[in-house]
Amino acid sequence: MRSVSIIGVGRTKFGEHWGLSLRELVTEAALKSIEAAKIDGKEIQAVYGGCMASGHFTGQEHIGALIADQLGLNPLPSTRLEAACASGGVALRNAYLSISSGEHDVVAVGGVEKMTEVDVGQAGFALGGAGDQETELFHGATFPALYALMARKHMEEYGTTEEQMAAVSVKNHHNGMLNPYSQFHREITIEDVMKSGYVASPLKLLDCSPLTDGAAAVILCETGKAKKLSDNVVEIIASAQASDTLALTGRKSITELMATKVAAKKAFEQAKLKPSDIDLVEAHDCFSIAEIMAIEDLGFFKKGDGGKATEEGKTALDGEIPINPSGGLKMGHPVGATGVKQIVELFWQLRGEAGQRQVKGAEIGLAHNVGGSGATAVVHILRKA
Repeated sequence: MRSVSIIGVGRTKFGEHWGLSLRELVTEAALKSIEAAKIDGKEIQAVYGGCMASGHFTGQEHIGALIADQLGLNPLPSTRLEAACASGGVALRNAYLSISSGEHDVVAVGGVEKMTEVDVGQAGFALGGAGDQETELFHGATFPALYALMARKHMEEYGTTEEQMAAVSVKNHHNGMLNPYSQFHREITIEDVMKSGYVASPLKLLDCSPLTDGAAAVILCETGKAKKLSDNVVEIIASAQASDTLALTGRKSITELMATKVAAKKAFEQAKLKPSDIDLVEAHDCFSIAEIMAIEDLGFFKKGDGGKATEEGKTALDGEIPINPSGGLKMGHPVGATGVKQIVELFWQLRGEAGQRQVKGAEIGLAHNVGGSGATAVVHILRKA
């Protein structure tokens, strides 16, 4: 299989974009990525787009064709991929495979979601479809409720505290303050989180990621060609995906995500690396407990130690293993775009272009993208070439 690298990225600011449509958001991110790659759009041979629920949120389906149309890329093949909140990561993986297999040399990957034009009830219904509609959503188990069950069990089994979960949000708000693309720009304290009100106990409002509009895009290229176009490329050295049961009731344990563990194991084997070789991580923190479980399941901390490690500052920008220097999903989660945004952040970090949130000496980064409550997990490892 051929080596694949990233030569350009782009994204929009995340937030509530009342004045921008879904097509305008994806166009903005895509044009930025093409400009950053310093290529002519005519060099692109295929498009892969991640989008979860545009029909529910905006009434617009057939996103693959929309993207190609908006960017003037017809008649190229353009495919929309859906894997709940892992839609962006799955789109990236399929684009990666299309180049590594030899089918294409230059491919554009996008992710987009516009979530704020419907009320909270409609949004909750749309997002609830990422779980098991018959056994969970039909009975009122929304995603805050599902992750609250995970959190409560994690607390019972390992002694994780609400304050430790709050520390995840405090850290990610701090990092997000340094990111001009974040949805929020304000510091919070443990006390702020604890007083923010329960959404589904033990998870409070400030333990949860927000509804967000936004888009992100990257340009992938066969590495040999990429190095002729740029002297500062970032190589994708591993791409892995795994699945688990859609409903929590089918799992042996709800304090870990088996799909994450399997995908991570495959990715580390592909890259011939171990967790201690990674310099920074963009992890899926749709809820604060999700980041705690992620850093355990990815192998950075022993199961049950994720909350304590966060509380002790081991996951801070200057910590043992910086987790979510971008601010993570807590600083904006347009679900179809999230997995691509993680790659954008790693690209900037590995090129030393992340500004105030730059992780010193970053050479290898890992992105972890989850669909639903863990039924899909995608892990990518990137290296400064």
